[in-house]
Amino acid sequence: MYEGGLVRNQQTLASAVTCSGVGLHSGQSASITLRPAPPDTGVVFVNRKTDVDTYLSASIDHRVPTELCTAISGNGFQVQTIEHLLSALSGLHVDNVFIDVSASEVPVMDGSAAPFVRMIQSVGIVAQERKQSFLKIVAPIEVIEGSKRVRIEPSPTPRITYSIHYEHPLIKTQTYVYDCSVSAFENEIAEARTFGFLYEVQALWARGLGKGGTLDNTIVLSNDGVVNESGLRFDDEFVRHKILDLIGDFSLLGVPFIGHIVADRSGHALHTRLVQQILTQTEKWVLLNAEPSGAEKRSAAHALHLQPAVALQAS
Repeated sequence: MYEGGLVRNQQTLASAVTCSGVGLHSGQSASITLRPAPPDTGVVFVNRKTDVDTYLSASIDHRVPTELCTAISGNGFQVQTIEHLLSALSGLHVDNVFIDVSASEVPVMDGSAAPFVRMIQSVGIVAQERKQSFLKIVAPIEVIEGSKRVRIEPSPTPRITYSIHYEHPLIKTQTYVYDCSVSAFENEIAEARTFGFLYEVQALWARGLGKGGTLDNTIVLSNDGVVNESGLRFDDEFVRHKILDLIGDFSLLGVPFIGHIVADRSGHALHTRLVQQILTQTEKWVLLNAEPSGAEKRSAAHALHLQPAVALQAS
């Protein structure tokens, strides 16, 4: 996202790194390997299970409707539950990376972005010889669905204000204001785990979903408390995890944003609808620090959507 001024170079990993686990919904073993990628690549998933590697950009163009997670599909394969990994990459300002996948789902790890953060930090992040562009919002854009809504409005820096409302004594109404930065992501957001209610979890199991869900990777709420013996990492862990999800979903924009996102009772579907609206309403944003690219491979968002924007050089 944004930290320390508008001008920074694109970044990738210093070397490859691998992790393994289980898929939250499939319950199957899954592993991923993150590899350095050239400038202007973006975040690209790679299916290496066939004779010829196939590539799938983490772009809103490839997003497919799924239940309870974010998924992309194209070029003959699909990968789901990608939001926590995307959140870690975005939160740490990793702009270009190849992600080799062994299964159709990213491993859930502990249900937060923290294991991916530690994985990335274990190999390090390096700057590349190309400036990073930023999409700056100049007029509000909003998506509403009943009592759910999410909007993005002009702001000098990236910020997220998120509110959730549940009829549960541990949640009720929670609001969190997150000023986007690497340090804030690491300290305030990355550790927040996914959560669900006991009756919902049981219903998911009955439908063959959530097969990989355990108390090691999901906060499970009973009628009046938390089933997990370890308790909560934050009193407001629930709303912090919603912000974690939003950061991951918003990375499908293909470029860091500068604006203030205000979400109320939102979720994956509305997050991604707002991304689609942003890319449709090109008169409501400008592209900062844009450079002409000679790269043949660019993310779909860059190649298809960002070129019509008004490109401004930072003063």
